Amino acid sequence: MSRDPATSFCLFVVGPTASGKTALSLDLAEWLGAEIISADSRQIFRGMNIGTATPGAETLQNVKHYFVNARDPDSPFSAGAFGRLARGIIDRKMREGKPVIICGGSGLYIQAVLGMTADTEKSDAALRRKIQLRADQEGWDTLYRELQRRDPEHAAKIDPRNPKRIGRALEILGSGGAKPSERYKGGGEPFPYPKLSIGLRPERRLLYRRIDRRVEEMVEAGLTGEVKALLAKGYGPGLNALNTVGYKEIIAFLDGKTDLSGAVREIQKHTRHFAKRQMTWFRKYAPDRWIDIDEKVTFTDIAAEARSMIADFRSGMKA
Repeated sequence: MSRDPATSFCLFVVGPTASGKTALSLDLAEWLGAEIISADSRQIFRGMNIGTATPGAETLQNVKHYFVNARDPDSPFSAGAFGRLARGIIDRKMREGKPVIICGGSGLYIQAVLGMTADTEKSDAALRRKIQLRADQEGWDTLYRELQRRDPEHAAKIDPRNPKRIGRALEILGSGGAKPSERYKGGGEPFPYPKLSIGLRPERRLLYRRIDRRVEEMVEAGLTGEVKALLAKGYGPGLNALNTVGYKEIIAFLDGKTDLSGAVREIQKHTRHFAKRQMTWFRKYAPDRWIDIDEKVTFTDIAAEARSMIADFRSGMKA
């Protein structure tokens, strides 16, 4: 592929968890000579590789990735910060004429890159620590109810089980100025570069089977040990990064609240619910092109279809 800045572009590969985004992005990165920006809100944290299905060390050596294993789990990091940093990388790569692949299923991160959110304020580390301390003492349910009182419009758009977004909203409220509901209405800076967004859309029963098997593979790969190691380093169970699917259920197991098989079933169930919410978001902010996947579709089929879409897109850029 060429390195002409006039024809460089950004490729978004999106879809629910376990839909095959990582494998497709790696295939396309090698084909395009591209680098990958991970739009996954948890892969950025060190020590959480198994539970977040982070690409392995050999893969990370072969293809340059950004926002993978880049911060400690207790390090504040917002969608706004991700958007600013990712846009800086994209600016540089577009000047170099090198394609960039943005791969992930975190809708808020993708919105931030595309300029669809006005949450561009830097994080207040001291304020976030206070919010985290309150969450540890009072629980995220209490903080969510506070958000409902202070900004009911924004609270209605947030999953009550998503501590990251609850904490960010309370941080915005605590910093003064416009409420989150008012700030997000303002929009952001439009995305300035040619882009193609490809969404992976597995048939639901197939996706759920993939999710169930992936969870089993994570446990077999040592997810329990990974959680133990994180707790041993002093990362508390109320931490945003650990109060998420895959980690909170294993912590419940380690606390004696359930057995391992029960924890696995809970992870599978919660992951399926998460995938459903992801697809709701992607239906609202639809990709430019969908690739539908059922039992008969092979990875070779998916990669060929994606390459054809990209070739058509690049032809249009040159026309």
